[in-house]
Amino acid sequence: MSVPDISVVICVYTEDRWEDILAAVASVRAQSLPARETLLVVDHNETLLDRLTREYKEVEEVRVLANAGPRGLSAGRNTGIAASHGEIIAFLDDDAVAERDWLRHFASGYEDPRVMAVGGRTMPVWASGRRPAWFPEEFDWVVGCTYKGLPPGRVRVRNVLGGNASFRRTAFEAAGGFATGIGRDGDKRPLGCEETELCIRLTRARPDAVLLIDDRAVIHHRVPAPREDFAYFRTRTYAEGLSKALVARSVGAGKGLESERRYTTRVLPAGVVRALRDALLARPGGAGRVGAIVAGVFSAAGGYVLGSVRARRGGATFSVVELPDRSGEAA
Repeated sequence: MSVPDISVVICVYTEDRWEDILAAVASVRAQSLPARETLLVVDHNETLLDRLTREYKEVEEVRVLANAGPRGLSAGRNTGIAASHGEIIAFLDDDAVAERDWLRHFASGYEDPRVMAVGGRTMPVWASGRRPAWFPEEFDWVVGCTYKGLPPGRVRVRNVLGGNASFRRTAFEAAGGFATGIGRDGDKRPLGCEETELCIRLTRARPDAVLLIDDRAVIHHRVPAPREDFAYFRTRTYAEGLSKALVARSVGAGKGLESERRYTTRVLPAGVVRALRDALLARPGGAGRVGAIVAGVFSAAGGYVLGSVRARRGGATFSVVELPDRSGEAA
């Protein structure tokens, strides 16, 4: 079977991450399986757009373009999808670097024609040099990373995680693009779940679709110092509850909370047991991790309750963008 063409989309929004952006692009250009193209989508920042355009003006495989939709990550991704030419579209966070075989492992997942999406494993790179003792691995999703409790290897999942993921182009033709109004927009609370909603919508449109996570497709994601603080932890878990409520309102709690039930009934209790054991053995951080897990659950639950009330009252909405069908275009 031929190896599919892969376009890589990196959404960017601030010059504060300039060196991170350059490192992300360099990691894509160093892949053992070369990308067809790398698209840098700039989110309503003319200064950054001009600077990146100058930086890559002589690099043929890197294209810089402006977000053509409203401010936010979802619209930026949709802009990249619409402008890309690859059979597969991969997404990389602007403050992450991919290991050399990242795209090769993605591509191998698509040997099965039923596979519509393949995600990878995201490892945290802590600004302080190591994980805060109180920070439970079960909550690494708070900082955009793969959390403890996900099954190892290449496994079928309900949804992939957006900062390290890939989709067939036909997935977007079947289900539409990322929904605006759910995830981050650069200014508001650190919301999420846009990839969860997309994946559920995809499997509804294509019931035969298979979505995978392959933990060999590794990226390393920088965690800045402010995100090592408990205040951010609490804010992010609360925001996740708000987002989950909106998704559940759209697709139903059965599907919208399918993975979360296993997480709260199996993964988190196991994390509490490990943390309590460490506390009893006087190991650093054990008691703090117990407290963080409990606080995270209650914070997310509070966000979910409030988000559900808002959704019922019509105070929280999102929209799905239909993307152009490029199947008839020349390669």
